[in-house]
Amino acid sequence: MNFSVVGSQFFPLLINGLALGFIYVLVSVGYTMVYGVLRLINFANSEIFMLGTFATAIVSTSVFKFNQNSQPSHGMKLVIVLLCCLLASMATSGVVAVFVELIAYRRLRTKGANRLGSLISAIGTSITLSEGVRILTHSIPVASPRVLSKFYVFKIHGVGLRIDQLLTIASGLLLFIAVDRFVTKTRMGKAIRAVSMSEENSKLMGINLNRVISLTFLIGGLVTGAAAFMYMTVYEQTVFNVGFNIGLAAFTAAVLGGIGNLRGAFYGGLALGLAEEYFSALLGSQWKEITVFVVLVLVLLVKPNGLFGEAVQQTRV
Repeated sequence: MNFSVVGSQFFPLLINGLALGFIYVLVSVGYTMVYGVLRLINFANSEIFMLGTFATAIVSTSVFKFNQNSQPSHGMKLVIVLLCCLLASMATSGVVAVFVELIAYRRLRTKGANRLGSLISAIGTSITLSEGVRILTHSIPVASPRVLSKFYVFKIHGVGLRIDQLLTIASGLLLFIAVDRFVTKTRMGKAIRAVSMSEENSKLMGINLNRVISLTFLIGGLVTGAAAFMYMTVYEQTVFNVGFNIGLAAFTAAVLGGIGNLRGAFYGGLALGLAEEYFSALLGSQWKEITVFVVLVLVLLVKPNGLFGEAVQQTRV
């Protein structure tokens, strides 16, 4: 164990962990939203993330004609490119999420299928999307050109915050706050919470169940697409199975915070991102993915409801 590295690199690891953590937060929101309404894990959410990363790469290369030798943009052009990439990623992931609900869930739900059938359908959809992209890309990783020049916004005693990390942390926080306010304050958000508590009572109160479920998938897809854009901004490369590790980590973050609890997903994502960075520095980078499995197993053994799961269970009784 290399404690000296953790001590000397504490603040850089903190910044990297927060940037990674906010990506996990937004993807875990996609899992949490769907589970809160349907009590099912949307295993296709990892592929929804993957498609968002490809949408970002396609817009930057095919629409704005960037390549690996291009110079990063500046000024208004940079703002336009980043906004277009973000909107393309969110739109792609949002639309695919709605189609996943229509194809993999709704028909089974209307037929009265059990949850195992819906779970198998979700896994099948996930495999179909992943293998389809693998065939189209010939399993070759796709690099995204550097649109944003990665300069340090500020440095204090040798510790710097890069612009891409600042963008990820700030936009991730703003998006989560927006989703949280939507769910807690708006009329449709109240409908989502009502369906989460009781589908039967919600229908008796005149709530359109299909509309609420589709909206939930749409919101989850939009924030997952935003996370995909942030991932490409920071790491600049994607591949057909990029969603597997990210999806597993985001699912672990949702379980850690309390699956179905929106704010639990926030704290779980940040905690997992920080844990990955510090443990990889302490034990070696090869332990980074193992950290996710260890955390997942420990949570399921010690506190299966997650850190904030008890309050959610009480509201559903």
